[in-house]
Amino acid sequence: MKKRFKITAQEGIHARPAALLVSSAASCRSSMELSFNGKSVSLKSILSVMTLSIPVNSTITISADGDDAAEALEKLAEVILSHGIGELCES
Repeated sequence: MKKRFKITAQEGIHARPAALLVSSAASCRSSMELSFNGKSVSLKSILSVMTLSIPVNSTITISADGDDAAEALEKLAEVILSHGIGELCES
């Protein structure tokens, strides 16, 4: 399962939003990946997420694979939307 988001936070995904995403992903049983600019990293590793240097107006894809994949994606989407990190892209 996958969802795409446009990053709207002026600073992009820097330390604070990365920490929010990673802590949310870490509580899920599914494996989760964040993809940007042709690279995919584990969404459960803050260092991996930070290495992507995701700027404002970028499009990212978050994917989940596992028995709680749908719930995991919903949880991450809620974090992204409620903290002003980004907005959901239309499929």
